Amino acid sequence: MVLAQNGIPTIEDLAQVRPTAERLAKGPVAVAECFQNIPCDPCYHTCKRQAIKPFADINDRPQVDHDKCNGCGMCLMRCPGLAIFVVDHTFSETEALVKLPYEFLPLPNEGDVVAAVSRAGKVVGEARVEKVQSGVKLDGTNVVWLAVPKELSMKVRHFKIREVR
Repeated sequence: MVLAQNGIPTIEDLAQVRPTAERLAKGPVAVAECFQNIPCDPCYHTCKRQAIKPFADINDRPQVDHDKCNGCGMCLMRCPGLAIFVVDHTFSETEALVKLPYEFLPLPNEGDVVAAVSRAGKVVGEARVEKVQSGVKLDGTNVVWLAVPKELSMKVRHFKIREVR
């Protein structure tokens, strides 16, 4: 299993959790990139819309019913593994919004241009910080909203703040 060796999901892994193009076109939706069976289920208990399907066993991986999901992000804030993201292809004609958990300091500022980073830690482009939700109100996890080119919406999963020199 490649994931166990390098921590990076395969294309096949990602295909299992990716919303359809039709669903992405309807608005924000959660993407649960949790690929290991571990005893964890806060996302399920947090979702008021029952978009996280019931677990037969606490070690099951979360499965999102993308048609029930409205992209509220409550599951994102409760995921201790930082493995849930919200993607919104309706943000603009050319850009998607990617909401991601962020537990580092300093926090970016709204309007900052940051380096958009893939799951493998590689810079894949630029992103603009649209909003930063404070972790104080969100169970300790900050949520950063990044505007990215639509073609990068399923690739960008982190960012680097540019150094000031």
